[in-house]
Amino acid sequence: MLEKYMKCAAWGSAGILLTCFIRGHVIKENGTVRELKISFLEKEKEVIADCAVGNIMTTLTYTSEKDHVGGPAEDVTQTVMKLFPIGTYLSAEKEDTIAEDSQTYAMILEKQANDENAVDENGKLITQGQSVTQQEMVKIPGAKVDISMDKLRDYEYLMSHFYTVDSSTMADANLINADRLLGKNMKLNSNSNEETAGPKVLIYHTHSQEQFKDSVPGDANTSIVGMGTYLTDLLNQKYGIETYHHTGVYDLVNGKLDRSKAYQLAEPDVQKILKDNPSIEVVIDLHRDGVAEGTHLVTEVDGRQTAQIMFFNGLSRTRANGNISYLPNPYLEDNLAFSLQMEIAAAKYYPGFARHIFLRAYRYNMHFKPKTLLVEAGAQTNTVEEMRNAMELLAELLHQVLS
Repeated sequence: MLEKYMKCAAWGSAGILLTCFIRGHVIKENGTVRELKISFLEKEKEVIADCAVGNIMTTLTYTSEKDHVGGPAEDVTQTVMKLFPIGTYLSAEKEDTIAEDSQTYAMILEKQANDENAVDENGKLITQGQSVTQQEMVKIPGAKVDISMDKLRDYEYLMSHFYTVDSSTMADANLINADRLLGKNMKLNSNSNEETAGPKVLIYHTHSQEQFKDSVPGDANTSIVGMGTYLTDLLNQKYGIETYHHTGVYDLVNGKLDRSKAYQLAEPDVQKILKDNPSIEVVIDLHRDGVAEGTHLVTEVDGRQTAQIMFFNGLSRTRANGNISYLPNPYLEDNLAFSLQMEIAAAKYYPGFARHIFLRAYRYNMHFKPKTLLVEAGAQTNTVEEMRNAMELLAELLHQVLS
């Protein structure tokens, strides 16, 4: 038994030395291994020395620890894990590699609430090292993209022309299938009865404090909430689609901007609205994106400068761990169908208006209804006029897809 124990310790020590060598030498750049250094760090030398004593002379350390209850294999495993935190070295997204426990759940919810665009407590964009001196990008009307089914059935073509997939998640041809997604019926229920009477569309804002280049402080009409009001008016008055605008605030805590629980705080209120209004079929969470200060998300439509929009889908799965079991979304395929049909309509009628659909790992409260849409409209560098022009096009696209 002692011989087996010592052999296990010896093998473990060899592995530990190799691990320390790798850990002390790997240099990462943006999550990618770039080069190896040729010298140990002083801290690593101390760790190696401690681990050598704790593993090569295991019989001594094992019998001297009164609270020790593990065996040789556990000793070696614990030591290796101390030296080699695999998760933080193999993934740029640390949340993807931590065990899915309650702490991870809380962290993922906070990450979900903050990762659409990073802002400080005053609502200013955190550029995280991005250059803010780059030239302003003014988009001209985009060239028409081939939206024939022959082309859209080609998965690589579909993804390269209509989607951006974040590194935190993954998509495949089974999930993003043009025939299936474009074949789904997104039309509003036209049957008239007591249950269907009432609003058909709900618009709300998880992040209500988002503003624009020339927003007036304290004037909600010039914020993302004001854009929601204008979109609601257009749908109600111009297109006859009865729409309810909810203006609840979920990103202010004690008067200060705090998005860490915005999605959690919004969920019960939105669920209550849906329960009280069973006629609602469409849920739209209207946001404003965040970009580097030198970037201007704008296109020209009918001679008017118009903010671009982006449809956003949460897939409830990470690249590292697969499906996030505690963020289920039974309507994922319907959500994807809705955003793709909106994207194709935009490509058909207003080329250059819609950016690529953005896919991320989390859920973003898109499990409320099959026809749930998260829209990132413009950014903090757009003007209120550009945003209002965008709302007019968005209303028209919703009419095209839903009616």
